[in-house]
Amino acid sequence: MTEVAAAATDTPPFRYTAALAGEIEHRWQDIWQERGTFRAPNPTGPLADPEHPRAGAEKLFVLDMFPYPSGAGLHVGHPLGYIGTDCYARFQRMSGRNVLHAMGFDAFGLPAEQYAVQTGTHPRTTTEANIERYRAQLRRLGLGHDDRRSVATIDTDFYRWTQWIFLQVYNSWYDPDARKARPITELIAEFEAGTRPTPDGQSWAALDADQRRRIVDDHRLAYVSEAPVNWCPGLGTVLANEEVTAEGRSERGNFPVFKRNLKQWMMRITAYGDRLIEDLDALDWPEPIKMMQRNWIGRSTGAHIDFPTAQEPIRVFTTRPDTVFGATYMVLAPEHALVDTLVPAAWPEQTKPAWTGGHADPRAAVAAYRAAAAAKSELERTADAKEKTGVFIGAYATNPVTGGQIPIFIADYVLAGYGTGAIMAVPGQDERDWAFAEVFDLPIVRTVAPSEGFDGKAYTGDGPAINSAAPERGIDLNGLDVAEAKAKIIDWLEANEHGAGAVTYRLRDWLFSRQRYWGEPFPIVYDEAGNAIALPEEMLPVELPEVDDFSPKTYDPLDANSEPETPLSRRKDWVEVELDLGDGPKRYTRETNVMPQWAGSCWYELRYLDPTNSAQFVDPANERYWMGPQFPGDCGGTDLYVGGQEHAVLHLLYARFWHKVLYDLGHVSSFEPFRRLFNQGMIQAYAYTDERGTYVPAEEVVERDGTYFLGEAQVRREYGKMGKSLKNVVTPDDMCATYGADTFRVYEMSMGPLEVSRPWETRAVVGSYRFLQRVWRSVVDEGSGELRVTDAPADEATRRLLHKTIDGVGADMAAIRFNTAISKLIELTNGLTKLAATPREVAEPLVLMLAPFAPHIAEELWAKLGHERSLAYEAFPVADQTLLVAELVTYPVQVNGKVRGRVEVAADAAEETVRAAALEAVAGQLGGKAPRKVIVIPGRMVSVVA
Repeated sequence: MTEVAAAATDTPPFRYTAALAGEIEHRWQDIWQERGTFRAPNPTGPLADPEHPRAGAEKLFVLDMFPYPSGAGLHVGHPLGYIGTDCYARFQRMSGRNVLHAMGFDAFGLPAEQYAVQTGTHPRTTTEANIERYRAQLRRLGLGHDDRRSVATIDTDFYRWTQWIFLQVYNSWYDPDARKARPITELIAEFEAGTRPTPDGQSWAALDADQRRRIVDDHRLAYVSEAPVNWCPGLGTVLANEEVTAEGRSERGNFPVFKRNLKQWMMRITAYGDRLIEDLDALDWPEPIKMMQRNWIGRSTGAHIDFPTAQEPIRVFTTRPDTVFGATYMVLAPEHALVDTLVPAAWPEQTKPAWTGGHADPRAAVAAYRAAAAAKSELERTADAKEKTGVFIGAYATNPVTGGQIPIFIADYVLAGYGTGAIMAVPGQDERDWAFAEVFDLPIVRTVAPSEGFDGKAYTGDGPAINSAAPERGIDLNGLDVAEAKAKIIDWLEANEHGAGAVTYRLRDWLFSRQRYWGEPFPIVYDEAGNAIALPEEMLPVELPEVDDFSPKTYDPLDANSEPETPLSRRKDWVEVELDLGDGPKRYTRETNVMPQWAGSCWYELRYLDPTNSAQFVDPANERYWMGPQFPGDCGGTDLYVGGQEHAVLHLLYARFWHKVLYDLGHVSSFEPFRRLFNQGMIQAYAYTDERGTYVPAEEVVERDGTYFLGEAQVRREYGKMGKSLKNVVTPDDMCATYGADTFRVYEMSMGPLEVSRPWETRAVVGSYRFLQRVWRSVVDEGSGELRVTDAPADEATRRLLHKTIDGVGADMAAIRFNTAISKLIELTNGLTKLAATPREVAEPLVLMLAPFAPHIAEELWAKLGHERSLAYEAFPVADQTLLVAELVTYPVQVNGKVRGRVEVAADAAEETVRAAALEAVAGQLGGKAPRKVIVIPGRMVSVVA
């Protein structure tokens, strides 16, 4: 007989094993689904249920950052946050709350489209298959989601409302006086009534239809712009700033990204810059995430200054308008729109050779420099340490405070997408400008007095203004500190119409177009004149057509001059359409870009509230109940949002923007979507490489005396992410098969604080497995299967341990300290092993406290204890406070720093009593002599100095 067979024979028939766990888990998952156990009732609509045990109870909306359903499925790192929210939701449900916890899928996007391109399989086919696999994997973990509320962004019933929200944004404008979005119809009414002047002061009636359209479109929160964008030839699409890495490459695929002027849809998120910063104070978010958003938005105060030229003025934004006297040259981004109008045919007299780049005329110099700049990433262009390059464009501007002529350059360290795409260069106060001035032999004028002893080049510190007076122009800043000088120069600029105080942002408007197939179509058509026209709501959804080729036209990754070609543009029968938009049938052209993947994730939490509603994206009563403000000043939103910090300036920023627009327009009652944010850590894993640096299967590596081997070959161990390419993936399916889902859940929650990254160690899972086996044995006899529970009362020590555990676990669960809650349950379980039978008064609370972490075994034990209904709505145990006060306290007694005895005294004993008992316990150590000092630390220890 083999050892395995012998071991199997020796296993008691009713032991908690992986096989028994699997049977229990599948059975209870079926029961939960059949009974709709985790379905949360709405206040109104089809999902209302007045008979539900939590109908009308205090609500709790727990939300996960929903997953992208990749073909690879889940590995053990993915469900960490999902299990955490499930434990929290189960605890809160047992604590009497009506808990909404649902799971959906962020299913549009590039990976599915790329897979479709490779295989010829429609992305919907693969994506829906991946969703079903994810659902099966998540179900196997026993996650208590309301299955009625599950959504996928690719569902037409879902993206119909994504398109509807786009129309709300498109048909709105931001009123800076009211500090909110308002319907575009109200803006038009103000122009018509004359209560709002037109940009050039003409009456509205005097303008033709095209002029009116341009004015209105310039105010819309969603608009078409031909502006510098991030063009990625390798992907064949443009990207938002947030989708470009610091190295100037695409976040997906790692392709080079170039700045190009292209006509694209934009979202005016910058209008909300102040509110997006200010309202962070209302959020219960980790401070690092708030700081990342503040830095990304990058609010700066300063001034716009106009520098006259032979054509139109060049406007710059500067945070240091007080240094304008030191502006000795100007720099434009190579892509700046004014360059072409300013550059002359020949070099002006006295042009220095270093300024020309070796070219015979300015136009040739500009063209060559632009081509070189286009081939560089933003990181390369803005790197401080790189050599400064640029070229004179052959034109001059006038410094408005000195009246002097200063040359205009283009240089790649100025970017068209930031600020105005132009800077006034003040080399005396800026290191980059100083370096540029040295290379191109340009004047340097200090406008701030350096501190005593300073002997460097550019001085970037504070100090009194110098060389900053033009009495003939009525301005003198000399001697003023920075704040005074800034205020005075801004007043002068405004009075003399040379500029104005201003606030700007690092944040750029959100690039909202993608040259792809697998995304939401825009509800936009174009008329014969090329004007964008929003479709009426009754024409939604605009569904994606079938196409033969899913791929946008891609190019050599370095071909910066390539042009986008979208997959939808090839379906001419879909693109060209006849519609009656209220003025008779006409021919229109559909928008052939699609929305970015972020569109659906901007609002999915709202659809969970009312997913069956075909008349509204959410019923106001349901939104107010689940996400409305709970007290004056409360921002509202989800009660707990758990996900990774990698979305700090992508999804989280975009979702806040859309939600605020919906709030301004009266569609939601909360002005923030996510009241509380919790970032879970990562599960990391060891990977192993052989002598060639090739990854080898981690599960085949063995350790011998601190060295790692694959067979007889030594391998090197490294620590980091888990992934297929690293050959160190462990799947939850494997863990469930080997130990059961409950063991896997307990292990992940016990590895450490949920917010901290931690290493995966498969061999350590057995500890959680044995803990659940001990819990099982405390209730069920392994030999007979009978209960080993007694109705006899527990002894005093066991009862006190129980209520100490109840008190600690409840506090830990409320604070999302799951690892310490589990350690307390282990301590209680260990305390039961010495008992001949487990008192029911202990067994039942133990099972209830275990339920959030290991719900299947808990349900099974609860049923065995004689209960007919699920414990999902049973009350979480509450500690008897009178039993939390210890009757006796044990004091270690130290003599000269070493423990020499212990005494047990009443918990409320006076210090004199503790002192006397301690001295008696160590009398032999003192040899009859009186101690020099006795220190009593109440409840902890006594220190005696002999």
